[in-house]
Amino acid sequence: MGLRRIVVASRDADVQKLARQVGQEIFVADDLIEALDIIQHVEPDLVIFDHQFTPEHIRQFLGASSQTANLHVIIVGEDENNSATAAEFMQIGVHDYINGKKDHHRLKQIVNQINNAGKNEETTDNSFFAEDFAAQIPIVGKSQATKNTLKMIKIVAKSKCSPILIVGETGTGKELTAKALHLLRCPKEKFVAINCAALTANLLESELFGHVKGSFTGADREKTGLLELAGNGTLFLDEISEMPLDLQAKLLRVLQEKEFRKVGGIKNITCKATIIASSNRMLKHEVDAKKFRQDLYYRLNIFPIKLTPLKSPARTDDIPLLAEYFIKNSTICPEKTGKIKSITNMALEKLQKHNWPGNVRELFNTIERAIILETTDKIGLSSIIIDTEEIENHNQNSISNNVSDFSLAKAEKELIARALQQTGWQKTRAASLLGINRATLYAKVKQYNIEKDPFNPTQPLEVQFDQPVTIAK
Repeated sequence: MGLRRIVVASRDADVQKLARQVGQEIFVADDLIEALDIIQHVEPDLVIFDHQFTPEHIRQFLGASSQTANLHVIIVGEDENNSATAAEFMQIGVHDYINGKKDHHRLKQIVNQINNAGKNEETTDNSFFAEDFAAQIPIVGKSQATKNTLKMIKIVAKSKCSPILIVGETGTGKELTAKALHLLRCPKEKFVAINCAALTANLLESELFGHVKGSFTGADREKTGLLELAGNGTLFLDEISEMPLDLQAKLLRVLQEKEFRKVGGIKNITCKATIIASSNRMLKHEVDAKKFRQDLYYRLNIFPIKLTPLKSPARTDDIPLLAEYFIKNSTICPEKTGKIKSITNMALEKLQKHNWPGNVRELFNTIERAIILETTDKIGLSSIIIDTEEIENHNQNSISNNVSDFSLAKAEKELIARALQQTGWQKTRAASLLGINRATLYAKVKQYNIEKDPFNPTQPLEVQFDQPVTIAK
């Protein structure tokens, strides 16, 4: 099924013909001014620009359009494959980029995605995700920074780029990003991950390359390495900056030659997998410090995907979405599942003021902690304990408050005050409710120094007296 209305900013007959294949009504514009005028009147589902428009033109168009948030814009480029130009367009907010005539068939796929996205918004809770594929991972967020990251993922996934480098602070979702790339590029193949910081040099080499029987002490059987195990799928090398230098050299040869040998082996094995590496360190700084090979760095740094930290102003809008998503999907307290519905504005304000050095992972832990502490159906400010050292203070304060709450004198004073307030300070009726005589009531009022509120003397309280209660005489 096509789209109802498409605006085509192009004089190219082929581009106009392409649009007619997927649109019921086609509106042709010769320039930006005419395109802006048309979209103000017809509210199109899609706008297509050809290669004569530069990224600066499109930036001006999006800035001048009042419908940018709901507008899908596609660029049909020239026949040569120019990933740098495509990336520039995607960064300014373009929905997708088509590489000339050889790629024209992709327009139908894009139209299907737009249609499916509209259906999902009507039938499912898609409020947490900016893209369909992000919900499958899931990558939560609708900030401009998250949208730009998802667009970069789509660009790289559609290319044959390998290796792929993902850079971001701890907790920003590097493995989720790798899984998203895998999902878009080869969803039916294996996704294999390994943390390069978790193993010794010898074990890491054996895990990656495998080994033949008898190649070293303890090698009592042949082992298949992850490079081979991944097959035509994806091998994710997490925290590659922690890989020993000698092993970096062997990895570089795999990336260049697409072949490797098992430890102790003599047979060359072809590496068919996409290699994705991640680092929470700036690899250029590691190169300068002689802790990372420069040649490997340049081999990895083809089209890096940089993840924006949660402390960035560009991701502030993601914090409420992430908090609500974690609340909705938490299983840390099975007895509270589905009972905690939301979070107060004051609690959200505290979350948004924190700089989140641990990023999304730290926010997740904070929400899980809040769910454990919360006793109502809505997470309040007191349940948001960001620094775990505050937990002891929180518990001590709770104990202190509970002890004072059980003070007999305080309870008696509050009970008398409520009776007086409910009866409009008619002492005979108040004494009757309390089950005491007027003399005792007068004595208690004087003892506890209970005074009438001059601004609201008859305002009833939430606690009602359905029958007389007994109080010490």
